[in-house]
Amino acid sequence: MSAVPNILLITADQLRYDCLGFNNLRPVHTPHIDRLAGESMRFDHAFTHIPLCSPARQSLLTGRRPESFGALWNYGISLPVPALPPESYAWPRELAARGYRNVFIGKWGVNPDHDATRYGYDDYIGEQQYTQFVKENYPDVSYSNGYFGETNPVPLEHARTHWLAQRAVEALEELCRGESPWHLALHFPEPHLPCRPSEPYASMYDPRHVPQWESFRETFQHKPYIQRQQLYNWGIQDFTWDDWAPIVARYYGVISQLDDAIGRVLHTLERLGAEDRTVIIFTADHGDLCGGHRMIDKHYVLYDDLVRVPLLVKWKGVVAPGAMCDRFVHPFLDLPPTILEMLHIDPPGFFHGASLLPLLRGEDVPGWREAAVSTYNGQQFGLYTQRMIRTKEWKYIWNTTDIDELYCLIDDPAELVNRIHDPACAGIVQQLRQQLYRTLSEQGDGLVRTRWMRDQLLLGNKL
Repeated sequence: MSAVPNILLITADQLRYDCLGFNNLRPVHTPHIDRLAGESMRFDHAFTHIPLCSPARQSLLTGRRPESFGALWNYGISLPVPALPPESYAWPRELAARGYRNVFIGKWGVNPDHDATRYGYDDYIGEQQYTQFVKENYPDVSYSNGYFGETNPVPLEHARTHWLAQRAVEALEELCRGESPWHLALHFPEPHLPCRPSEPYASMYDPRHVPQWESFRETFQHKPYIQRQQLYNWGIQDFTWDDWAPIVARYYGVISQLDDAIGRVLHTLERLGAEDRTVIIFTADHGDLCGGHRMIDKHYVLYDDLVRVPLLVKWKGVVAPGAMCDRFVHPFLDLPPTILEMLHIDPPGFFHGASLLPLLRGEDVPGWREAAVSTYNGQQFGLYTQRMIRTKEWKYIWNTTDIDELYCLIDDPAELVNRIHDPACAGIVQQLRQQLYRTLSEQGDGLVRTRWMRDQLLLGNKL
């Protein structure tokens, strides 16, 4: 294996952990990703640090939690929020300074005014170019079912998944002809709603055979008010599973379509003879409710439907194929230091993640994090702030302006029974609140800087 490998980073947008074939949890067909999983280390406890597109992507580029630099929510929705300025630290510049050719293809989401070429990438192809392609080639295409999705009349070869994959194929062919090492970031916007699969994937899953999510039995008893309100925000308060099944079937279809597009990219890497000297990483920014807990999209919840994500890392000669790691990792925080250390570059001290390199080598790492910590800052339907800490047995969610949540993941993996006021759980609540406070404080979260907020966690001043 070369001392300075190529880096292929592939991400999906809003992809649930349980909707990939290799997990054997849902009837979703993903043969190419499954094959990659068999050749990679699988991280079984990978969690997003924030289940929201733009803040997560800004963090990935700069290596810090978004609260530490003001990226609280997506820009362009309602309230203004700072975007990551071009003068900020961005780790791709470290690669460029050492002779890497950097290419960015797909969803950006870091800054509405400056593209990836201002952050260390040599070339950038984004969603806008695809939108222009469709306008020129399919001017009469229109959609009528909003966020709930529908069949895409654009043929598969020209669907966004495959258009972006083809741009990646072309980029790989050019990069592999050169003598410089390279980094290709391929960020698919799929399967983010609205799900519009092209044929044959639009008809691949029969809604009658789509199993109901376990969490669809949600009653919202002893849950924060905002969760039930979310149904009314979207107008889905009366949806039955018969209403949801076709939506989930389209979600499955887009995932299988995405898998086919990824397969074309991986096949190209193999055809070009570059597979053995390339680190391949696959992950997602966050998950999707898609009817889970009777809700849609994301926002105002930190259930595993949203915060648990896939993470695969293939590195021939270093990572044992088919290896499994059950340590808690935050992909978009841990990948920046990991990639730098792979290339023998010292990560900066202000990173909030930890390098996965020792885990990838199969080493025991004393002192590794024992829990995942995720955050959410509201916005789309009104401000609402949450912080979550999750161990393998328990999940505690600090809802600063409503009832907190506590779930025993062993007895209640669907997170239906809120045990925050169970006297038998008082000790674990206190322990998790203190543990959460330490992490938030250490990583620059301004929410715990005031006495009033600290006292909720440290003194239990919370109803």
